[in-house]
Amino acid sequence: MHHSPTHLGGKLLLADPSLRGSLFQRSVILIHDHQPKEGAMGLILNQPTGKQVGDFLKSAEFETISQLPVHVGGPVDGNQLTFSSFWWTPKRGLRWANRLSPEQAAEHGRRPGRILRSFIGYSGWGSGQLEDELEQKSWLPVAPKSQLLGQSHDPGLWATLLGEISPLHRLMAMAPENLDLN
Repeated sequence: MHHSPTHLGGKLLLADPSLRGSLFQRSVILIHDHQPKEGAMGLILNQPTGKQVGDFLKSAEFETISQLPVHVGGPVDGNQLTFSSFWWTPKRGLRWANRLSPEQAAEHGRRPGRILRSFIGYSGWGSGQLEDELEQKSWLPVAPKSQLLGQSHDPGLWATLLGEISPLHRLMAMAPENLDLN
Protein backbone atom coordinates (compact mmCIF):
# COMPACT_ATOMS: atom_id res chain seq x y z
CA MET A 1 0.00 0.00 0.00
CA HIS A 2 1.62 3.23 -1.14
CA HIS A 3 0.87 6.57 0.39
CA SER A 4 0.84 9.73 -1.65
CA PRO A 5 4.42 10.26 -2.82
CA THR A 6 6.49 12.23 -0.37
CA HIS A 7 9.11 14.42 -1.90
CA LEU A 8 12.32 13.77 -0.01
CA GLY A 9 14.71 15.89 -2.07
CA GLY A 10 16.73 18.06 0.30
CA LYS A 11 15.88 15.96 3.36
CA LEU A 12 18.33 14.10 5.52
CA LEU A 13 17.65 10.44 6.16
CA LEU A 14 18.93 9.10 9.46
CA ALA A 15 19.35 5.35 9.55
CA ASP A 16 17.00 3.82 12.09
CA PRO A 17 19.01 2.40 15.02
CA SER A 18 17.69 -1.05 14.05
CA LEU A 19 19.43 -0.81 10.66
CA ARG A 20 22.58 -2.84 11.32
CA GLY A 21 25.30 -4.70 9.53
CA SER A 22 25.20 -2.70 6.32
CA LEU A 23 27.01 0.25 4.86
CA PHE A 24 24.05 2.34 5.97
CA GLN A 25 24.34 1.55 9.70
CA ARG A 26 24.27 4.84 11.63
CA SER A 27 24.42 6.80 8.42
CA VAL A 28 23.16 10.28 7.59
CA ILE A 29 22.16 10.60 3.94
CA LEU A 30 21.34 13.78 2.06
CA ILE A 31 18.74 12.95 -0.58
CA HIS A 32 19.66 15.26 -3.41
CA ASP A 33 17.26 13.91 -5.98
CA HIS A 34 13.92 12.16 -5.52
CA GLN A 35 11.44 11.49 -8.30
CA PRO A 36 8.83 8.95 -7.18
CA LYS A 37 8.76 7.37 -10.66
CA GLU A 38 12.54 7.20 -11.16
CA GLY A 39 13.72 6.66 -7.60
CA ALA A 40 16.12 8.57 -5.42
CA MET A 41 19.79 9.46 -5.15
CA GLY A 42 21.75 10.62 -2.16
CA LEU A 43 25.11 10.87 -0.45
CA ILE A 44 26.13 9.48 2.91
CA LEU A 45 27.51 12.53 4.75
CA ASN A 46 29.14 10.93 7.79
CA GLN A 47 31.49 8.20 6.57
CA PRO A 48 34.98 9.61 6.05
CA THR A 49 37.40 7.22 4.37
CA GLY A 50 40.43 8.65 6.14
CA LYS A 51 41.84 9.65 2.75
CA GLN A 52 42.18 13.07 1.16
CA VAL A 53 41.65 14.19 -2.42
CA GLY A 54 45.44 14.53 -2.80
CA ASP A 55 45.74 10.75 -2.37
CA PHE A 56 43.82 10.37 -5.64
CA LEU A 57 44.55 13.52 -7.64
CA LYS A 58 48.28 14.22 -7.65
CA SER A 59 48.31 17.08 -10.15
CA ALA A 60 49.47 20.49 -8.91
CA GLU A 61 46.39 22.20 -10.37
CA PHE A 62 44.32 20.50 -7.65
CA GLU A 63 46.57 21.74 -4.84
CA THR A 64 43.77 23.88 -3.33
CA ILE A 65 41.48 20.86 -2.83
CA SER A 66 44.15 18.25 -2.04
CA GLN A 67 43.44 18.43 1.72
CA LEU A 68 39.72 17.81 1.23
CA PRO A 69 38.55 14.69 3.09
CA VAL A 70 37.05 11.93 0.96
CA HIS A 71 33.80 10.37 2.21
CA VAL A 72 31.98 7.19 1.22
CA GLY A 73 28.88 8.48 -0.58
CA GLY A 74 27.32 5.05 -1.01
CA PRO A 75 27.65 1.66 -2.66
CA VAL A 76 26.93 2.72 -6.28
CA ASP A 77 29.87 3.68 -8.55
CA GLY A 78 32.30 2.93 -5.74
CA ASN A 79 35.38 3.83 -7.77
CA GLN A 80 34.09 7.21 -8.88
CA LEU A 81 35.44 10.30 -7.09
CA THR A 82 32.96 13.18 -7.18
CA PHE A 83 32.75 16.60 -5.58
CA SER A 84 29.83 18.39 -3.96
CA SER A 85 29.46 21.90 -2.65
CA PHE A 86 26.96 22.77 0.10
CA TRP A 87 25.75 26.14 1.28
CA TRP A 88 22.86 27.61 3.23
CA THR A 89 20.43 30.27 2.07
CA PRO A 90 17.94 31.97 4.42
CA LYS A 91 15.10 31.54 1.91
CA ARG A 92 15.67 28.04 0.56
CA GLY A 93 17.69 26.37 3.29
CA LEU A 94 20.34 23.83 2.35
CA ARG A 95 21.47 24.05 -1.26
CA TRP A 96 24.06 22.00 -3.09
CA ALA A 97 25.83 21.42 -6.36
CA ASN A 98 26.74 17.80 -7.12
CA ARG A 99 29.00 15.95 -9.49
CA LEU A 100 31.34 18.90 -9.78
CA SER A 101 34.59 18.42 -11.66
CA PRO A 102 37.80 18.98 -9.67
CA GLU A 103 38.12 22.35 -11.44
CA GLN A 104 34.57 23.38 -10.46
CA ALA A 105 35.19 22.14 -6.91
CA ALA A 106 38.28 24.31 -6.58
CA GLU A 107 36.25 27.28 -7.83
CA HIS A 108 33.39 26.58 -5.36
CA GLY A 109 35.96 26.26 -2.58
CA ARG A 110 36.90 29.90 -3.06
CA ARG A 111 33.34 31.09 -2.43
CA PRO A 112 32.57 32.15 1.14
CA GLY A 113 30.08 30.02 3.06
CA ARG A 114 30.58 26.94 0.91
CA ILE A 115 31.43 23.55 2.35
CA LEU A 116 33.21 21.35 -0.12
CA ARG A 117 33.08 17.56 0.13
CA SER A 118 34.48 14.77 -1.94
CA PHE A 119 32.72 11.41 -2.24
CA ILE A 120 33.42 7.96 -3.56
CA GLY A 121 30.22 6.42 -4.82
CA TYR A 122 26.66 7.45 -4.06
CA SER A 123 23.46 5.89 -2.73
CA GLY A 124 20.65 5.06 -5.11
CA TRP A 125 17.15 3.64 -4.90
CA GLY A 126 14.94 2.39 -7.71
CA SER A 127 11.36 3.51 -8.21
CA GLY A 128 9.34 2.96 -5.02
CA GLN A 129 12.27 1.38 -3.17
CA LEU A 130 12.95 4.26 -0.81
CA GLU A 131 9.23 4.65 -0.12
CA ASP A 132 9.11 0.96 0.87
CA GLU A 133 12.11 1.37 3.16
CA LEU A 134 10.41 4.37 4.79
CA GLU A 135 7.26 2.34 5.36
CA GLN A 136 9.43 -0.32 7.00
CA LYS A 137 10.79 2.46 9.23
CA SER A 138 14.38 1.97 8.08
CA TRP A 139 14.89 5.73 7.87
CA LEU A 140 13.95 8.82 9.83
CA PRO A 141 13.58 11.80 7.46
CA VAL A 142 14.55 15.14 9.01
CA ALA A 143 14.92 18.62 7.58
CA PRO A 144 18.51 19.87 7.63
CA LYS A 145 19.31 22.83 9.87
CA SER A 146 21.83 25.54 9.08
CA GLN A 147 24.33 24.24 11.65
CA LEU A 148 24.72 21.05 9.61
CA LEU A 149 27.42 22.74 7.56
CA GLY A 150 29.49 23.55 10.63
CA GLN A 151 29.20 20.10 12.20
CA SER A 152 31.90 17.54 11.65
CA HIS A 153 30.77 15.05 9.06
CA ASP A 154 32.07 12.01 10.87
CA PRO A 155 30.28 8.97 12.34
CA GLY A 156 29.22 11.03 15.39
CA LEU A 157 26.95 13.18 13.22
CA TRP A 158 24.29 10.45 13.26
CA ALA A 159 23.94 10.49 17.06
CA THR A 160 23.99 14.31 17.13
CA LEU A 161 21.16 14.64 14.61
CA LEU A 162 19.17 11.73 16.01
CA GLY A 163 19.39 13.25 19.49
CA GLU A 164 17.87 16.50 18.22
CA ILE A 165 14.60 14.80 17.21
CA SER A 166 13.31 14.02 20.72
CA PRO A 167 14.48 12.87 24.17
CA LEU A 168 13.59 9.28 23.22
CA HIS A 169 15.75 9.53 20.10
CA ARG A 170 18.57 10.96 22.21
CA LEU A 171 18.50 7.75 24.30
CA MET A 172 18.50 5.63 21.14
CA ALA A 173 21.48 7.60 19.85
CA MET A 174 23.44 6.93 23.01
CA ALA A 175 22.77 3.18 23.00
CA PRO A 176 25.83 1.07 22.26
CA GLU A 177 26.20 0.01 18.66
CA ASN A 178 26.10 -3.69 19.39
CA LEU A 179 23.65 -4.57 22.14
CA ASP A 180 24.58 -8.26 22.00
CA LEU A 181 27.94 -7.53 23.59
CA ASN A 182 26.40 -6.22 26.81
